[in-house]
Amino acid sequence: MAQPAYKPSRFTYADYCTWPDEERWELIDGEPYAMLSPAPTRTHQEVVVELVRQIGNFLQGDLQGDRRRVYIAPFDIRLPYRDEADATVETVVQPDIAVICDPSKLDEKGYRGAPDWIIEILSPTSAAKDQIRIRALYERHGVREYWLVHPTDRVLFMYRLGTDGYGKPDILPTVGSCTPAAIPDLVID
Repeated sequence: MAQPAYKPSRFTYADYCTWPDEERWELIDGEPYAMLSPAPTRTHQEVVVELVRQIGNFLQGDLQGDRRRVYIAPFDIRLPYRDEADATVETVVQPDIAVICDPSKLDEKGYRGAPDWIIEILSPTSAAKDQIRIRALYERHGVREYWLVHPTDRVLFMYRLGTDGYGKPDILPTVGSCTPAAIPDLVID
């Protein structure tokens, strides 16, 4: 599991931008988390590539494809609490896959705000963080849909934001097809 780096104070996006490029970090509520090595497994990468291929192919042929985008890590998503300046934002994440339906929040640094749909492929080093802390973070910031894919057990957990938060996830096997609420005309096989 990713462990918070020991530092006595809270960090911001301004601090994050000064950290070495060869190191990958996430910043959650001012607390830095190193993206631990080793690199993701082959299976993890295959799942990411297949999902991005299907989403990207759909968006390319979609009439709204010029505004909806799919991004893969490393891609910075800044999650401000309110309208604070970028330099003071205390949360920056790099999900495996992010689907953006509002291109007005894109800039050269990444994206500012809650993406419509985020997908994480679970791995032993990040599973607890993704299922507990990150899920709560995305719920709090208004990510409409959050998928957790467990490649070993071949299970998909689909969290969809409602009036009372995420609630219980839809739990599906990773066989057959399913549709994200964020893009209801897309069918993922």
